[in-house]
Amino acid sequence: MKRFKRLDQIRRMDPVADAPEIYRLSVAFEFPWDYTRALELALYRTYAVPSIGRLLAETAELTERSQRRYDDTALLLDAVVEHGFAAREGRTAIRRINRMHRSYDISDDDMRYVLSTFVVMPRRWIDTYGWRRLSRHEIVATTEYYRTLGRHMGIPGIPETFEEFEALLDAYERDHFAWDQRSRQVSDATLDLMVSWYPRPLAPLLRTVTLSLLDEPLLRAFRYEAPSATAASLVRRAVRFRGRLVRLLPPRRAPHFARQNWEIKSYPNGYRTADLGTRPVQGMGGCPVRQVNMTDAVD
Repeated sequence: MKRFKRLDQIRRMDPVADAPEIYRLSVAFEFPWDYTRALELALYRTYAVPSIGRLLAETAELTERSQRRYDDTALLLDAVVEHGFAAREGRTAIRRINRMHRSYDISDDDMRYVLSTFVVMPRRWIDTYGWRRLSRHEIVATTEYYRTLGRHMGIPGIPETFEEFEALLDAYERDHFAWDQRSRQVSDATLDLMVSWYPRPLAPLLRTVTLSLLDEPLLRAFRYEAPSATAASLVRRAVRFRGRLVRLLPPRRAPHFARQNWEIKSYPNGYRTADLGTRPVQGMGGCPVRQVNMTDAVD
């Protein structure tokens, strides 16, 4: 029963008014490993939209400085989770995101799509591989959390419910996933980064493991050869088995945030949130979300 004590706590909270705290409990206590993997996949799949993948390739940030960009993205997003929207560190992180994005002119549709991946992909991952499924309270709170983040980033026309985010994501990927050579370059660089975290002899195996966790439309958009059905089945069963093992563990007593992930390697001596991210030149290519001058955007 202790394993579900925090879920009981979440269910006693208001999923809208208490959305940031519920999301923090879910991310940092209940599913820290799963959220890391799910948000990696969320950002990764946006590369398959050519307008996003080409822009990211033009900056060379994800192809030439992959580790630093991975770290900065994770740390900036996680600062808001850990400290909240109103706290100094949270506001600093959003300000850095907005200032980076201000130089980039991306369609509103692309902006909403990227936001939708943050809402939808964690639920799909956790419901498939987590030690339990997300509760309705967590789903509503996650939706409200990212609606708030989207407003702070100046994204217009944000969907109101999880179901609307999910419909947006599925339709956008159906209509926009397509082959693009520069998108493939960004994808290859990301895969190379992920396998670089482990001993080099394991690289071919780890690449197969990663590709086994991708869905068919994503593999097709990047023109990757799909792993064999046997390999894909073994990998997915192994990740599900991990979730079953986690279910047997006692609940986490201390929170685990992205800054504690061993994959974060760029700042062995620490960092300042205000120093994270790029300092793009106006007019250069960049990131899949642009800043819009709205009264509720943080600056």
